[in-house]
Amino acid sequence: MGFWKRVLVNALIFLALAGFFPQMIHVATVWVALGASLVLGILNALIKPILLILSLPITILTLGLFSIVINALMLQLTAAFVGTGFAFSSFGASMFAAIILSLVNAIVTDRFARS
Repeated sequence: MGFWKRVLVNALIFLALAGFFPQMIHVATVWVALGASLVLGILNALIKPILLILSLPITILTLGLFSIVINALMLQLTAAFVGTGFAFSSFGASMFAAIILSLVNAIVTDRFARS
């Protein structure tokens, strides 16, 4: 799946999560969701590979589950860059969002790969 399609899908996921769990995730507008999704895509391209290499030993020890923590850190970093229009109530909320983002992206990517 291309970069722009993934940005759009992530923005939709952010909006859905903010609608279903307003006490955990705050997204002010659709444009903020698109901006946050774009920032997340850029951060995932630039910073996430470095974090994955640095955390490789603990990721191996936890059988890959530490990657959820890295994804949550990337979401927290995205919220810091975007500002007050995009926020998580806690680190647990960002971990929950990271799990949902990963699951939905895997399903959508699998669906687009088949067609």
